Amino acid sequence: MAEKWEELNVDGQTAKAFTASPDGNGPFPAVVVIQHAGGVDQFIQETATSLAAEGYFTIAPDLFHRQDPNAGASNMEKVGQLKDHEVNADVNAAVAFLKANPRASDQIGIIGFCMGGRVVYMAAGLNDALKAAVSFYGAATKNVWGPEPGQTPIDGLANAVCPLLGFFGEDDQNPSPQDMKDLDEQLTKNGKAHEFHSYPGAAHAYMNYLNPQAYREDAAKASWPITLNFLKAHLS
Repeated sequence: MAEKWEELNVDGQTAKAFTASPDGNGPFPAVVVIQHAGGVDQFIQETATSLAAEGYFTIAPDLFHRQDPNAGASNMEKVGQLKDHEVNADVNAAVAFLKANPRASDQIGIIGFCMGGRVVYMAAGLNDALKAAVSFYGAATKNVWGPEPGQTPIDGLANAVCPLLGFFGEDDQNPSPQDMKDLDEQLTKNGKAHEFHSYPGAAHAYMNYLNPQAYREDAAKASWPITLNFLKAHLS
């Protein structure tokens, strides 16, 4: 397996992205891995590596690359500075990188956690290169990021281009059980293929085994095989 940091060209700027891929020439189905508030940290890198071990070429773009790393901002402050049109450009750059890489096929999916789960919903309504989308507890789906006018992720799902898989914790407040219901209704109303799973006793960030306060082993171990089966079904 190969792990490497690459550079993406995003609207004339350079952005780092962590990549992991199986051994061999490929081409391999590919997955864009979208960070949580902690950035492209150990959890995100290990998630990308785990997917590579399953046969996927993965790329995790750094969505904080426009921000000054020496400014001392907290993770949540960094999230608060993100703008939808810039995040969309980052996702598009990661997809373009995959399309240009001979070891990656045109069977491209996307997976994200927390704020990354929100980005997954947004991308699924915009990027027609995507064949599958997996959102773990995607938050703030009814808000626009940035001062520029735009549509919310939940509104964009009316135009979802691929099947969606969503995971939720019943004890989570953002997304809440009502948020899950609203997302389900939006997708159902517009005839978009999707499946949602919600787990009792789990709240936000239940997949993050590096955060013992949030991690819920039962929910995490139930979610991951469903994720792998979903990706296999749609990215074969």
